[in-house]
Amino acid sequence: MASHHPNLLFVFPDQMRGSAVGSLGEEPVLTPSLDRFTGQSLVFTQAVANYPVCSPCRAMLMTGIYPHGNGVLGNCNSRTAPYGVELRAEERCWSDILADQGYSLGYIGKWHLDAPHPPYVDTTNNRGEVKWNEWCPPHHRHGFGFWYAYGTYDEHTRPMYWSTDAARDEFHYVDQWGPEHEADLALAYLRNDGGRYRDQDQPFALVVSINPPHMPYELVPERYVDLYGDVDVEEWCERPSIPPPESEWGAYYREHIRNYYAMVSGVDEQFGRILAGLEEQDLAEDTIVVFTSDHGNSLGMHGERSKPNPYEECVRVPLIMRWPGQIPPRQEELLLSAPDVYPTLLDLMGFAAYIPAEVEGTSHAAFARDATGPRPASQLYLNVPPKRPWAGTRGVRTLQHTLILNRVGSAEECVLYDRTQDPHQLRNVAAEQLEVVQALRIEFEEWLCMTRDPWQEFGG
Repeated sequence: MASHHPNLLFVFPDQMRGSAVGSLGEEPVLTPSLDRFTGQSLVFTQAVANYPVCSPCRAMLMTGIYPHGNGVLGNCNSRTAPYGVELRAEERCWSDILADQGYSLGYIGKWHLDAPHPPYVDTTNNRGEVKWNEWCPPHHRHGFGFWYAYGTYDEHTRPMYWSTDAARDEFHYVDQWGPEHEADLALAYLRNDGGRYRDQDQPFALVVSINPPHMPYELVPERYVDLYGDVDVEEWCERPSIPPPESEWGAYYREHIRNYYAMVSGVDEQFGRILAGLEEQDLAEDTIVVFTSDHGNSLGMHGERSKPNPYEECVRVPLIMRWPGQIPPRQEELLLSAPDVYPTLLDLMGFAAYIPAEVEGTSHAAFARDATGPRPASQLYLNVPPKRPWAGTRGVRTLQHTLILNRVGSAEECVLYDRTQDPHQLRNVAAEQLEVVQALRIEFEEWLCMTRDPWQEFGG
């Protein structure tokens, strides 16, 4: 393996909104490790999760293909399983490409890309009406040789895992906060004592997929909550998109925001530990480090409990990339989307020739290196019911506008936000800016054609 092919460390918390990085100055969250890291890195301040739900975004990141092409039209669970919602074994993921090129690959943490099937694995989130958790068989792991993961399981203070050689009924529990335990294992992977985790003579790619700051928010060590002391939460509630305290969702926001910030700070500390381990093993100079998330969270903002909506708190995600000497540190507003990560990374790592023709994302490797190359005019937004893939919600996001089209039966609702004038997305100006709507609809039609979206076949 040529020495110019770098290692890859991909750290991936769940449900962390793009504004929840202290150095960006958008939220009062404490993230000292990320603050240092952003000063060393390329920060894509306008990166989005095009479909801000766990499984669809994870599938886009792994395949470089939008949901109608990769088949992951919703979260992997027992309700969507009849519609084939899972990452297919035959997909050529970026990890498959690296495995073919001799990389040692490791995956730690949440996967959530397999459909649960009977007899269901006996974990607490498989005992209700909807089943969520599933083992990933080796032939579905897309080149990851070291495996220490789970499907989806949210008991953060007692997480469960399947190790590489564990059978479906051989999972185990750990009495430790999940992010801390996963950072411990990532450090062991980097040290690689006795060659236990990877081939010491080959480059590696390691994914650390951390569940927090995903709910339940109270499952966070008290030491992180204590970082926020006796701050009056009302001081954090001045955004007009946060409902008043006497409303259901205003009360929800105030109940959970301290613990959400505590979780982010805890993830930040564990990320810092992993970065320190990279330095200790003298690996930092030859490793691309990526920090991102699969979506954000409303947490009650706009009257929305969680994430499947087009508001900035959900679609914008952190995307921070460091490669010393190769990627100049800076902040950029490039409209980068989840499927673009796959070709961008493979291109940066020297494997552009191996990117499958089916990949729909665009490589922004040249942009990362010297700010050249294509600059997208917009990003696609989707929310798709797997049973009715032509329905749901679609839209486009530009640096200034968010256009959302919601299909209800044969009717179509149009919403336009001008985020320059209305950054909190409070006012629908579609009726007032018809020319903007028309121009964005043209952009939208191009996205529909490119992603083979059946929306257009049913009146789109």
